[in-house]
Amino acid sequence: MLEPTIKTTATYQRDRETVIALTQKLVRIESVYRENDPHGNEQEVANYVAQYLQASGIETFVEEVVPGRPNVIGIIDSGKPGKTLLFEGHTDVVTEGNREAWTYDPFGAEIIDGRMYGRGTNDTKGNLACMITACQSLLLDGEEFTGKIILCIPCDEEGLMLGIKHFIRNGWADGVDGAIICEPQENNVCIAQRGAIRLQVDIFGKMAHGAISWSGINPNWRMARLIVELEKLEKEEQARLGRDPMLNWPSITPTILRAPVKGDAQINVIPDHCMTTLDIRTVPAQDHDELLGKIDAIIQRLQADDPDFQVELTVLDNRPATATAKEQPVVQAIYEAVAEVTQKEPIYNGVPGATDGTFLHVHGIPIVTVGAGDRELPHQIDEYVDIEELAETTAIYRLAALKFLAGDA
Repeated sequence: MLEPTIKTTATYQRDRETVIALTQKLVRIESVYRENDPHGNEQEVANYVAQYLQASGIETFVEEVVPGRPNVIGIIDSGKPGKTLLFEGHTDVVTEGNREAWTYDPFGAEIIDGRMYGRGTNDTKGNLACMITACQSLLLDGEEFTGKIILCIPCDEEGLMLGIKHFIRNGWADGVDGAIICEPQENNVCIAQRGAIRLQVDIFGKMAHGAISWSGINPNWRMARLIVELEKLEKEEQARLGRDPMLNWPSITPTILRAPVKGDAQINVIPDHCMTTLDIRTVPAQDHDELLGKIDAIIQRLQADDPDFQVELTVLDNRPATATAKEQPVVQAIYEAVAEVTQKEPIYNGVPGATDGTFLHVHGIPIVTVGAGDRELPHQIDEYVDIEELAETTAIYRLAALKFLAGDA
């Protein structure tokens, strides 16, 4: 007779139905942050989550980070001394973009052939629903554990991560022994993530007629020279460091490029101002201060060759790369839970982008990132998550919490 598995239990089937329904509800509450739009932020979804937690018997706190953008915090305290485990999953989602390009309503959460479609199904409302359902399941079944669980449900992960910074600043992360970051990683056990430096580069010139170019100073030529030098720096860093086994290559990517920065562009007018943004992604072997120093050295060299090279460099965000040892109890708890639930050998991997876990790591908390959803699907048209993967992830979170808080991991 075959041994029963976690997937054959009544708990698994109950939680499967719960997580599907909760994910649909969360996705249908539009929580794209749109500046100056009271209906386009995280307020409504945060209110729903807070009420849902309270109805499940979870002590709940709501803290406004900035107007209309609250964090929700849930606390499940066993009343027994022990470790503290934190689950983190954000409420905001990126814009849906052109709705007409979607096959399905981006906020409809329709289920088609075993997949749920919609903005946030993958990143990361599906995983938010998994972590809530997993904790609710522990309470429903009266599971015994020690210590406590904190549910961290912040706003603004997709922006400047104001929510997690506020959460840490207000002391909620103090004393946490391990954190599970609930992001779409195909249930790989991700123990590293790339760092991020976001820079704005402004180069200033003198406006003039395009036919009388010598009467102006064209910032576009200066920006072009800088971008070429930055591409060389990217290749030098890649050659120096090689390919990281979990995170691939470090990168320097110009994203926004705008000239003029204000006013209308015209083909026969030299602009007085050119701006670009740089999305720099790093690996743990890179030192951010050293890398910024290399960029500054490039600028100084270009300025030495050109007295009209006027540039301002602004650091918009600076998040270090992270790495967590496989031996950490929170990593072992997730590894064992993935193995038991999926009946497969877990895969160690890294997160290609940054998460809220970056700041928990800086705060001294061991982090591991794991969750349902295709790793390369976030922010795309027709975003989706597989229904069965939601059920698996819920069971993984549930079992990992028991392992970590029983002291078995």
